[in-house]
Amino acid sequence: MSNLLPNIEPKMNCSELNLIKWLVVLMSILFLSGCGESEPDPPASLSYPLDIRAADISFLPEIRNDAVQFKDRNGQVKDVLTVLQEEGCNTIRLRLWHTPETNHSGFEEVKQFASEIKSKGLKLWLTVHYSDTWADPGHQTKPEAWSTLSTADLGDSVYNYTKKIVKQLSPDFIQIGNEINAGFLWPNGSTSNLTDFINLLKKGVQGVRDESDNAQIIIHYAGTDGSVWFYDQLKNNNVDYDIIGISYYPRWHTKSLITLRSILAQLNTNSSKEIVLAETGYPFTLDWNDWTNNLIGLTDHLLVGYPATPKGQHDFMMQLRKMMSELNGGLGIAYWAPEWVAYKGPEATNGSPWENMALFDFDFKALEAVKVFNE
Repeated sequence: MSNLLPNIEPKMNCSELNLIKWLVVLMSILFLSGCGESEPDPPASLSYPLDIRAADISFLPEIRNDAVQFKDRNGQVKDVLTVLQEEGCNTIRLRLWHTPETNHSGFEEVKQFASEIKSKGLKLWLTVHYSDTWADPGHQTKPEAWSTLSTADLGDSVYNYTKKIVKQLSPDFIQIGNEINAGFLWPNGSTSNLTDFINLLKKGVQGVRDESDNAQIIIHYAGTDGSVWFYDQLKNNNVDYDIIGISYYPRWHTKSLITLRSILAQLNTNSSKEIVLAETGYPFTLDWNDWTNNLIGLTDHLLVGYPATPKGQHDFMMQLRKMMSELNGGLGIAYWAPEWVAYKGPEATNGSPWENMALFDFDFKALEAVKVFNE
């Protein structure tokens, strides 16, 4: 740093010299901070409008059975659905499993919850897993009822099942599969069998289109790696859908919001489709409230500039909201499992691995990050 002080005379006294040194250090810090990828927090007074301000609260019917007393930001006891709606949430996302071991996330539970959601004037977003359990990039197991079907018969089942869902649940948004990076309904619908994957996907799309003129179809991909290739295949094979859905969690996906924004912009340019962050979330702490191992619990899982604090969670979500609002074709965001608190009690080893990612603290009071839904 000495080359930055070429004109300092030896005659200067120590106080003057120290002052100049401190000024140089300050200028260097300001310069270096401008070279990183961190972005300034969006001013709270500015509005970043989004059409979709969603929350996936698929666990809520189960959690309600344990009579957890959730509270709004003022400490008033209220149901999660009420808290979210009062904060500005306008869409509720629900997962749907074909024939789960319990009734949770099965057709009848989802149908009943969907009716409640619609009665409150909220939009309904269904994520159809086409499985009896979790479907994600590493798991796309066919429903047991379809396990022995040929690919042709599997396509008919996808069509009829999807059409039934749309007819009876009337979703505003519906996903054909969940995080289908490598396809769905494995092995038949794996992207390694690209033709069969595309045909099965089109069967699901046809089931929606034949039953509804209004339901918007989302094709959902986890993360950004490989996403450009994936959506290019949909375009090249004339798959009819409306919205690109992307999952984004810093632990599993890019640690750079600049990279995320760049890839989302490229997807919009390539496909001319609108985009929603179909899943996201961030921790307000790295502590725990039960004895179930948390999925996100290390500093390595965090984004630089956004600590695992209530403010860090709030600032991360508002930065995503700002990004999506400014993105060409950016529709909105969906916070995943804001209600998945440690509802089974502090001693549970099979409780919530997500309680530090919820939008409610360990006393079940709404956190500041819930403001991300505000209109």
